[in-house]
Amino acid sequence: MAPDYQGGGEMAKATLTFEQAAQDVQTLAERPDNETLLRLYALYKQGSEGDVSGEKPGFFDFVGTAKYEAWSRLKGTPRDVAQQQYIELVAKLKG
Repeated sequence: MAPDYQGGGEMAKATLTFEQAAQDVQTLAERPDNETLLRLYALYKQGSEGDVSGEKPGFFDFVGTAKYEAWSRLKGTPRDVAQQQYIELVAKLKG
């Protein structure tokens, strides 16, 4: 087992779990409803990139606008918290 340098092992472990959840979500038995898909998207983006960035998509880009707004609602949520919520949501969807 590799040594744990200044607590970095736990963050690396959480990141691996987050990455595993991102893979697991692709193989769910059933497609989640749109609201859940937006929540997954927003948590993933917040957990991987942090606060929303870029310009809001145009009015007629309904999907892009919905995704942007879902992500922007998580503004200020720490990345590790978003990652944990994402992991928990994926685990719930897996059953």
